[in-house]
Amino acid sequence: MHWSEELARQVIERRPDKEEYVCAAGISPSGSIHIGNFRDVATSYFVVRALRKLGKHARLLFSWDEYDRMRKVPANVAAVASGFEKYIGAPYISIPNPFDDGAPNYAAHFEREFEEAIKQFGIEMDYRYQASMYLGGKYTDRIIHALRHRLEIFDILDSFRTQESEEGERENYYPVSIFCPACGRDSTKITSLSEDCTKVTYTCECGHGGEFDFLHEHNCKLAWKVDWAMRWAYEGVDFEPGGKDHASPSGSYAVSSIISEKIFGYKPPVFAGYEFIGLKGLTGKMSGSSGLNLTPQILLNIYQPEVILWLYSKTKPQKAFNFCFDEGILRQYHEFDKMYDEVENGTADEYTQAIMYNTRIEGRKIYTVPMSLLVQLGSIVDFNVPLLETVFEKIGMPYKYEHFADRLGRARYWLEQCAPDQVYRLRKTRNWEVYETLSEAERREIELLHSYIKRGGYTLDELNTELYAIPKRVFGENLPQDELKKVQSAFFRNVYRLLLDRERGPRLYLFLYAIDPTKYLGLLDFSTPKTEAEKAAGLPDEPEEKKTEPEEAAGQQYGEPDPVAPIKGQIGIDDFNKLDLRVCKIIACDEVRKSHSCYKLTLDDGIGKRTIMSSIKSYYKPEELVGRKIIVVANLKPTRIVNITSEGMLLAATNSACGCRVVFVDDAVPSGTAVK
Repeated sequence: MHWSEELARQVIERRPDKEEYVCAAGISPSGSIHIGNFRDVATSYFVVRALRKLGKHARLLFSWDEYDRMRKVPANVAAVASGFEKYIGAPYISIPNPFDDGAPNYAAHFEREFEEAIKQFGIEMDYRYQASMYLGGKYTDRIIHALRHRLEIFDILDSFRTQESEEGERENYYPVSIFCPACGRDSTKITSLSEDCTKVTYTCECGHGGEFDFLHEHNCKLAWKVDWAMRWAYEGVDFEPGGKDHASPSGSYAVSSIISEKIFGYKPPVFAGYEFIGLKGLTGKMSGSSGLNLTPQILLNIYQPEVILWLYSKTKPQKAFNFCFDEGILRQYHEFDKMYDEVENGTADEYTQAIMYNTRIEGRKIYTVPMSLLVQLGSIVDFNVPLLETVFEKIGMPYKYEHFADRLGRARYWLEQCAPDQVYRLRKTRNWEVYETLSEAERREIELLHSYIKRGGYTLDELNTELYAIPKRVFGENLPQDELKKVQSAFFRNVYRLLLDRERGPRLYLFLYAIDPTKYLGLLDFSTPKTEAEKAAGLPDEPEEKKTEPEEAAGQQYGEPDPVAPIKGQIGIDDFNKLDLRVCKIIACDEVRKSHSCYKLTLDDGIGKRTIMSSIKSYYKPEELVGRKIIVVANLKPTRIVNITSEGMLLAATNSACGCRVVFVDDAVPSGTAVK
């Protein structure tokens, strides 16, 4: 049974007689919506599909939390507009649009961006815009209800806190914030509440103050955990996922569930906490507030929407997976194609069918043209469509443009933007450096190849036969088979080196047949002397100045190595086994305002996230750390460093000769692996 069907059955069991089930998702348009947030949508979408498969009516409700306050200015906004820090504390709906695209405000820009991408997945959603809901007075009765039960709400919140509440804190708690009509921010403080809980007095940090009437004024918002519970009851939500931080015993879901039942009288929805999404082949924090805005639209440049849905569908929400920008994407396409073809030809098992059921997009047909072949052949023919069709025909795979049109642009984008080192580019000049190392027999091979290509008039099969025949002609027809293979391999390698500066390349007969011979014939003709350009290209490089290490550039000075310390007293294996040394991946590196030497590192330890403080700020930049794997003492007693709890310590070597050097681990080692 697919995981989405298991969740759907839980939903039905909770409310068996409901006419229509509501599965919810929601995102704040704080910036470009990244693909990690898309898991919120995909998880609910699959549960909706499972409910429908079980014969139930269900819809996907999506809330734009556009009435949330701005917390910080995203990097892509700061890059195009200055001064947006003044809007911190204001709701996104009231902030001007920094981009010249016609959207009426900040929130609308990012909402449109995401909604346009969602259309390509064929996902239909019932959009709910929270600014309209609040400002339209839809929640007025519930806000007043929350105010009347504010002390009970405080007690629920307080029961999850680890610190004792301060004197007077309970009496002065209000579950709602008012956006100041003067400065537009939520920097207000309620000072009194009327007996019927419909009016308050307030003051703002900007100096403004006054009375607020909840029955007639609506520029206010409930606190997050109260707001979430209130909306469950208002919309009748039956299922909603959330990040794994919400799923912890003291997380938002646990708190909001109690508020939902005790304050709003609504049994909370079925919940699924989901893991973060990893990136392979890129470094940087995947976040809408950073410079790396990996939106669904950007990801669609290399992934078909069905393949994206497939990755989410085949992975349980509690498990992480990677979007690949390296060659891993070719393996993912291969696995997708294999499953798709199994379903199409009727050989797929029940679970595979359930996975692929979630990837179907109405109105689209998938052709499983191998992505790896499109990348290779596309590079050979410079993505010329008629030539590609010809090559496919010649190799016995008669695909036409209609078959590979949906993947061709994605193959080209991936190759040129993510793997430019794999693009096959012809040299500009003859490679005399290689040619002069060849034996007379090997030079004769190149001469024969040049003459054959120059004559032309051959078919693809004839060219392939000739490439294997040339070494026989030069070295003798009667060579033992193993010797013949060696000279043929050496011949192919020499051609690659002369044309591409590589030891290997695409299938040589396809490469030579697909490309216009006039583009490379001159690279095989060494009958004329070196040109001035070739002579210049062959000059030895000027000696490079010694590169300055980052530490030196930052002012670090190193000296003689420290004296080697004597070996410490012996310990037993039992003593060593007390240490929990494990591989962790750095998923975020943040500066700490009150510390000159420490970074706050957020790690994936294979089980969940943990935070450690490390005094390596003088030796590394954040971008040199994010995505790397390190060794951590995981069972070290937590300690407080500049008011942050550090849950472990990384391993590093420190010496006057080199400063501090973190011990990094090969990326192939999974997070959580024990170091023994």
